[in-house]
Amino acid sequence: METREGSVLCDPWFNPAYYGSWFPFPDNSGLDPSVLGKADYLYISHLHRDHFDPEWLRRHMSKRATVLLPDYPVPDLRDALEEIGFRSFIVTRDNEITELDGDLRVMITTVASPADGEIGDSAIALDDGQVRIFNQNDARPIASRPIEAFGPLSGHFLQYSGAIWFPMVYEFPDRMKSTLGRRKRKNGMSRALQYINQYGAAQVFPFAGPPCFLDDDLFHLNDFANSDDNTFPDQMAFLDFLTEQGVQNAHLFLPGTVVELGRDGSFAIEQVPQDVIDDIYQDRTRYMRAYQARSRPKLDAERASWPSDTSDLLAQLKEWIEPLLAHADHICAGVNGRVLFDVRPDGAEQQPEHIVFDFLDRRVKHWAGEDCRYAFRVARPLVEDLVRTREQDWVNHLFLSCRFAAQRKGAYNEYVFSFLQAMSPRRLEYVERYYAEQNEEAEFARAGEFIVQRHCPHLGADLERFGVVSRGVLTCQLHGWQFDLATGNCLTSDDRKLVARFEPASGRCDLPSISVLDQPATAGRGDA
Repeated sequence: METREGSVLCDPWFNPAYYGSWFPFPDNSGLDPSVLGKADYLYISHLHRDHFDPEWLRRHMSKRATVLLPDYPVPDLRDALEEIGFRSFIVTRDNEITELDGDLRVMITTVASPADGEIGDSAIALDDGQVRIFNQNDARPIASRPIEAFGPLSGHFLQYSGAIWFPMVYEFPDRMKSTLGRRKRKNGMSRALQYINQYGAAQVFPFAGPPCFLDDDLFHLNDFANSDDNTFPDQMAFLDFLTEQGVQNAHLFLPGTVVELGRDGSFAIEQVPQDVIDDIYQDRTRYMRAYQARSRPKLDAERASWPSDTSDLLAQLKEWIEPLLAHADHICAGVNGRVLFDVRPDGAEQQPEHIVFDFLDRRVKHWAGEDCRYAFRVARPLVEDLVRTREQDWVNHLFLSCRFAAQRKGAYNEYVFSFLQAMSPRRLEYVERYYAEQNEEAEFARAGEFIVQRHCPHLGADLERFGVVSRGVLTCQLHGWQFDLATGNCLTSDDRKLVARFEPASGRCDLPSISVLDQPATAGRGDA
């Protein structure tokens, strides 16, 4: 973004991400890095590797650039940029305007729940005294009023396409997977339309998607036929959707497109040549095969970098993960089950290994046939890499790669993925604190001499309404599930557990109460 008061480079992404799975679409390798790398300011919205490209930043970005830093609760983004060599930072505050040189003003809006980005996502609004624009990228701002107050906006840049592994990797029946894909595609475009209508910019430029998949194992994920159940619609598909919805101010925005926005609402577009556009969109398969051929050296180098030997995964995971589980009270309560990793061999001579993250007993162990809420089937070299590098975010590195298969019992469980992207003491501390602050009073209830989670681990029934305690056993009368208060163990199934701790009534009397028919014969045999 070039302004009369300086230039800002946002989320430069050129190298394949997530174990070589994601490539920019369309191909942006023709852009001149020497021009982009001279920007005065650098803004990285978050640490996902289709936004944070350390290899490109290290090679091409001037380290004299000033980094505009989002207001994140953990310093991981700053640490990563400092490791590359950046030293000048302006730390912004969420939804507060920061004055830069001259008349340049910037406002960065952040979201920082465990489910957002890599422990946070952000969007940037820029005003040079004449023109105001909002680069939303793929963030989903919660507070809209500061953005609206920053306007009126001349330009709005936003994502519209899927950037997730669901439902493609799940072992659902084909019909179910198609239905879920259709819903995901529609919801993504509809959400983008809502943002467009909400912020009311004079001109709209859809970008930030979709990625494309050039590895032979993933090539089928690309949307070659504009399928209504593919979660990766391209720019043309979204522009057609906007036209159907009556939006007339949205424009094709490709690598090489130059847009000039004027103070009076005027704008001009220097579009890439029509033959380039036709090459991309008229025969998608041919374009992608040519792109794949050009990228073959990168694909080969990526695979060659994966570990080819094996190690004692269980011992390493126990040493690493069990201390985290010991301090993950809210996450363990939220998962309330087991997660299985089916580690598949890279060669026929090796045997698969089944490793369980047990959020009930807070252990890492070999699977012995227990029920598991989630099961992930992953090639061993990828797991070896994650373990050897102590990668704290498996969501960013493994799951977004789509190089795995998944099964689950029941609905999506956010806590599973929150843990798997917070596998370091610092991140885990933040995630636990976040969940603790989400209204502790609503999460727990009193059951006689015990404090317990308020909602049943089975299907979330409110135990203040449906729970009853008798002889030390809490029964959820909605479905008949029972739990031993002293241990938290489920007496109905072995894949659930109740968060419960012994605490006399004199300790906490301000919580919702669960009906108690009598007091247990013994209390305080242990906390669960």
